Amino acid sequence: MPVPQTEVTRRLERFRAAARKAGIKLTHQRLEIFREVASTKDHPDAEAVFSGVRGRIPTVSLDTVYRTLWLLEDLGLIETLGPRRERARFDANLNCHHHFICEHCGLVRDLENGEFDELDVPPVVERLGSVSRVSVEVRGTCRECAKKRGGGEGSGV
Repeated sequence: MPVPQTEVTRRLERFRAAARKAGIKLTHQRLEIFREVASTKDHPDAEAVFSGVRGRIPTVSLDTVYRTLWLLEDLGLIETLGPRRERARFDANLNCHHHFICEHCGLVRDLENGEFDELDVPPVVERLGSVSRVSVEVRGTCRECAKKRGGGEGSGV
């Protein structure tokens, strides 16, 4: 699912500015790895990023992809979704949004929902520390998996 080119360009400019500010060398490999994440709404995992970039840069290594993705996260340019012990997925959309995650096939889709945006954080959470943002992950079965399982349309996006 592609991102509009104007948004990809905006994200790439944000990456260039962050790299300059942090004093990090902007290599061709880093740029292509970020472009792979920034150009899709599919929330790819590292292996999918590697596969996409390898089509353009056959010499890129999976290790380089992983190191670059964690660097991009450290720079605040992408976010990881889900627990780190599972296959991490990456998202360059830093605008306020939430996610639907299929528990069967791993599909991840963005959800924009004003009600989720306005959720009040319970005091018990604030007692644990300061809250910088709230992100909702809705988990269930996507329509394709529901069809395959004989459950009709199911819930999904």
